[in-house]
Amino acid sequence: MQYRNLIASALLAATVLAHAQDLVILPAPTDAWRVTVGHWEAQAELTSDGVVAPAPKADHGGNAFAGASAHVGAGRRDALTFEWRDLWQSMLRIESRKPLDLRPYADGMLEFDLDVGVLAQGGVSVKLGCGAGCERAVNLLEPARGWAGKGWQHVALSMSCFAREGADFSAVTLPFGLEGTGSGRVSVANVRLTRASVPGLACPDYRSESVTPAMLNESWSIDWWKPRHEQKLEEKRQLLAAGTPPEVVFIGDSITQGWEKEGREVWQRHFAPLHGLALGFGGDRTENALWRLQHGEIDGLAPKAVVLMIGTNNSGHRAENPETTAAGIKRLLDEIRRRLPNAQVLLLAIFPRGEKPDDFLRGINQRVNQIIQGYADGRQIHFLDIGAALLQPDGTLSKEVMPDLLHPNERGYEIWQRAMAPTLQQLMGVAR
Repeated sequence: MQYRNLIASALLAATVLAHAQDLVILPAPTDAWRVTVGHWEAQAELTSDGVVAPAPKADHGGNAFAGASAHVGAGRRDALTFEWRDLWQSMLRIESRKPLDLRPYADGMLEFDLDVGVLAQGGVSVKLGCGAGCERAVNLLEPARGWAGKGWQHVALSMSCFAREGADFSAVTLPFGLEGTGSGRVSVANVRLTRASVPGLACPDYRSESVTPAMLNESWSIDWWKPRHEQKLEEKRQLLAAGTPPEVVFIGDSITQGWEKEGREVWQRHFAPLHGLALGFGGDRTENALWRLQHGEIDGLAPKAVVLMIGTNNSGHRAENPETTAAGIKRLLDEIRRRLPNAQVLLLAIFPRGEKPDDFLRGINQRVNQIIQGYADGRQIHFLDIGAALLQPDGTLSKEVMPDLLHPNERGYEIWQRAMAPTLQQLMGVAR
């Protein structure tokens, strides 16, 4: 009996020591962390039991809402509730008042309890800082929707989910955050970083994510992405049945999808006579376009030319390593050549984004472009960078061309068509 008591005491002491080495974020004294809630335009700090961020100024933000409340007991916050509505991006951030060295937890876990109240029309991700200007997110949309209404769920994520080459965990000010899309309400408690590794939720392998075919899995895409894919398959079938197969096919993301909206008039003048097919899907990263190609979107076609431009969402969504994005583009080129062996492929440089030349995400895209220009072989793959035509002489991007500094308006599509025309016409002329 005495021996068993000694063993039990030793195990208890080891458990206490292990937990003493944890970084406890919640529960915590009310002034231990800076808690903010908000969206891309405005944030508000939680200094009492509740706070609501100012609504976005844009017209479409009229019904938008982002707020947070705290469950406070004995002078400490035990749990936080995060609620958002009609927002494409909102966030709850628990920030340190001075940088934290998280390197001791690099081989450990981020653990917390999550109570999902409402998430049928939204999604939620968990975020963690990884150095100056660096934050990484893990999408919890699928499991979190499954937890809705089922009470508290324990979540464990390996710290490796937030690590990349060059990540610096020596001075982190965001040890925990939640990002919401659409509409939802969740509560979070018992947040801590641990040094011990335990089984947890799987997260994508960032080294292969861009080349692994996948449907776009975002709260704002679930309702329309797969139906749009089916619609494009039907559009293709109708063109073939009418005896008017497309002579040119465009593959890409929302910028390519814009040929059906802001660029529609330009498309009607220049590409509709060629029975062009625009396979652009808003939000797509390279892995999403790859899934679409592997599920029939270009099968059975024999276009003279294919125009491919994609990658800006790899940068914008996860600030991806340029080499990883370039690998995704290379995988797409391989897929196109395998399925359309006689088509000439015009690989476009990713368009510039952000107002100024030193914009962080523009810089990532430029590094991608430097890599992918080497994919041109002068026979079937041809590279063209028309970025300079979209920019001002000083390298700035005008809202008169891209109102949101990412997506072209009609003028932007006119510039695109005009700058691309000589090369595209030449390629279509030599196509077999």
